[in-house]
Amino acid sequence: MKDGLVVPAGRGRRMVTGAQEVTVKVSGEHSRTASSFEVVVPPGFDVGAHVHAHGEELFYVLEGELELLAFEPCERTSANWREWESHTGQRAFRAGPGSLMFVPPGCPHAFANPGVSPARVFFQSSPPSRHERYFEELLDVLAAPGAVDARAVERLRQRYDIEQLTPLTFTPPPRPTT
Repeated sequence: MKDGLVVPAGRGRRMVTGAQEVTVKVSGEHSRTASSFEVVVPPGFDVGAHVHAHGEELFYVLEGELELLAFEPCERTSANWREWESHTGQRAFRAGPGSLMFVPPGCPHAFANPGVSPARVFFQSSPPSRHERYFEELLDVLAAPGAVDARAVERLRQRYDIEQLTPLTFTPPPRPTT
């Protein structure tokens, strides 16, 4: 019989860059069904619309606000995913604490923080382990100096069977002058 897992607040394996902070709470080492993460999404971060061929994801907003999208648009364009609309009239949604987004395999989805404060999200990905490795490599790309290397992100996503529909971007808001 295996023991369960208790992860105290503020604990877990942390991966931090200026563009995102990810704390692994439950890994593939612990679960056969899903990896669980706490993610801090800074203002100006846009993951870009994308599709996972096989994985499913769940996002639960704990603090702050995010714009969320999880539907097939009438037309997949490389333009701003916030302008997309579904055949049933769905559009991107401004989500606050308590909001949840579930993404089945094959569903285009995106999230962005258009606000001025970080958002904190509970994120779960199934099957486990694959997304943990993706996060490690993504955060290496995001830690590089200068603007986000969109081509490096696209190549990374291709290796992890993620179809990129719009690019990942990170444009932090200007710091207030005193």
